[in-house]
Amino acid sequence: MATNPTAVSAAPELLLAAEHVTKAYGGDRLPVLEDVSVAFNDGEFVALLGPSGCGKSTLLRLLSGLLVPSSGRVLAHGRPLHGPNPQVAIVFQSFALFPWLTVLQNVELGLTARGALAADERRARSLRAIDMVGLDGFEEAFPKELSGGMKQRVGFARAVVVEPEVLLMDEPFSALDVLTADNLRQDLRELWRSRSIPTRAVILVTHSIDEAVSLADRILVLGANPGRIRVELKGLPPEHRRTKSPARTQLVDTIYRIMTNPEQDVATLVGRAPAAPPRHRRYQVLPDVEIDEMVGLLQYLSGIGGRANLHQLSRDLQIRSDDLLGIVEAADLLGFADIAEREIFLTPDGESLAAADVEQEKTLFRQHVVEQIALIHHMVRELEATPDHTLEGERILEELEASFTSEEATRQFATAISWGRYAELFSYDDTTDELHLDEEHRVPTWTPPQQDAQP
Repeated sequence: MATNPTAVSAAPELLLAAEHVTKAYGGDRLPVLEDVSVAFNDGEFVALLGPSGCGKSTLLRLLSGLLVPSSGRVLAHGRPLHGPNPQVAIVFQSFALFPWLTVLQNVELGLTARGALAADERRARSLRAIDMVGLDGFEEAFPKELSGGMKQRVGFARAVVVEPEVLLMDEPFSALDVLTADNLRQDLRELWRSRSIPTRAVILVTHSIDEAVSLADRILVLGANPGRIRVELKGLPPEHRRTKSPARTQLVDTIYRIMTNPEQDVATLVGRAPAAPPRHRRYQVLPDVEIDEMVGLLQYLSGIGGRANLHQLSRDLQIRSDDLLGIVEAADLLGFADIAEREIFLTPDGESLAAADVEQEKTLFRQHVVEQIALIHHMVRELEATPDHTLEGERILEELEASFTSEEATRQFATAISWGRYAELFSYDDTTDELHLDEEHRVPTWTPPQQDAQP
């Protein structure tokens, strides 16, 4: 029987792509994004997931044309993009509403900026968008009269009213409380599945693993310093995204493994080759975490038996999963907790720290931070080597800039200073940019800290 060529379905149309895109902000420092290539097709919902500082939002702005790549190019329908992309609209984390305008006027604003529509048509389209997002009846309300969730609905209506080909969403639910965010995610899911929103593709930047798994057809997990795509994962079938199932559990577990092992070869975590090899760096990546947060988590875990499921812990403590992973990573780096699959377990030293008084806590933390954290170990050794036990902070910062972007190097330095001060290993004078060794609490001998990266 002959095959009818017209019965063969065409490949999805390519709407937007990045080809070997790198974005740097001056000098020879490491870029925010490096050699990123990714394509977005008609009919798909894609989530960009990764740690803070990995360049998710930068990539979104490059795709929108609001930023220009340092190298590489962005393509819209196969043609190089020059300037803002007229076929996209963005929903931001902050609601970005004009407080002196009503809901209707805020939504109409997007159409007004694009021109070419009569006032009656602008109003009619805006009213339809407002009704679609569930704000019918609030057309004349001002932003101050709306809850956070309602303000974000206005932002969503303002984006879709221009009927964008691609809808870009930059952590749109992260500023909302848990229940409101879940409600809006459910509404977005239904609008997309029913094709009620006039857009052909959605690209969502998120910090939430659960959010990505619940919404996306495709999940791109990014690494940091510099930002790169570590792996691309296929999303679940729509009917399995909200229900608990072995497939959903397995996908969430895989993403947790990837995000809690930022230096490990992705091939060992998902059984496939990584999208790009990790860059060697001299020091571990220190999460931007205050020690009080980590100690508080250890004490909480101690009170519930010394172990917990990470996803449930995020919900119980109402902490964003991205923030929780940072605290968990700090505890793991310092040897106070272990992570296995989606579980966190207190180590014996973690139990001791949770039960310690202030002085015992400081002593135990001091021992661990010089044994486990290569950067702080190095800083203390350098302080000891100078005649006056003084060191310029700029010297450490320059070393960090060989392994991190300028922005991330500054964050790493600030975290190391905070942890070292807490341990009473050194003091730091921000005015003179000088570190001074704490003579009273010097640790006489140390085991050299473990290095995460391989030479």
